[in-house]
Amino acid sequence: MRAFDPGVRLLVCVIMITSGLAETPASLPRKNPVILVHGFKDSSAKMQPMARRLRAEGWTVFTPTLSPSWGQVGIEVLARQLSDFIDTNLPPGSRFDLVGFSMGGIVCRYYLQRLSGLERVERFVAISVPQRGTWMASLCPAGLLNRPGVAQLSANGPFLRDLNRDSNMLRRIQFTSMWTPLDLMILPASSSRMTIGREKLMWVAFHPLMVWQPNCIRAVAAALSASRQ
Repeated sequence: MRAFDPGVRLLVCVIMITSGLAETPASLPRKNPVILVHGFKDSSAKMQPMARRLRAEGWTVFTPTLSPSWGQVGIEVLARQLSDFIDTNLPPGSRFDLVGFSMGGIVCRYYLQRLSGLERVERFVAISVPQRGTWMASLCPAGLLNRPGVAQLSANGPFLRDLNRDSNMLRRIQFTSMWTPLDLMILPASSSRMTIGREKLMWVAFHPLMVWQPNCIRAVAAALSASRQ
């Protein structure tokens, strides 16, 4: 068989190399830094299994502890803590993604809708978040019910009604809502549903498992990888 002319072989090599450049990691979707926000009575420890998995897949992950998280202070206080954490740990004006679990999702929404977070956040994943509150907040002992953060999570209470009045603001970012119909902390479980963004239904038996089960963590990773439709 006749050998390729050296010039032809050089041309083939150039074509192969330049074609490969289109598939290099630099051309893959950018992975924003991710901030995982814990829920009621929790700390950053709650989000560590998810953080480890996301870091293993190439994300830079932050897990702030917002305190006190038992409802002793209002959601707006925790949201300002989140804002301060972001300003301290991320370069000014840089883009990032948010993941909020349970009450942490309401903290994220306050940051997004009231503290100009929409200017910097590209993706927001809400996991089992009481978007319209939960009956559990109304069933708490009187000592807990009198705490501002607990009262703000009551079903269809004034705080959440006000936040939901302009929930369309979230259309400006990639918003994904994950929830389980089996949730016994968010009552009714459908309170986690939103009429905007993407929805991911998970058949998970217990509220805390939504941030621990591998299939849930995979769903979060998929949402953080998704391009805008």
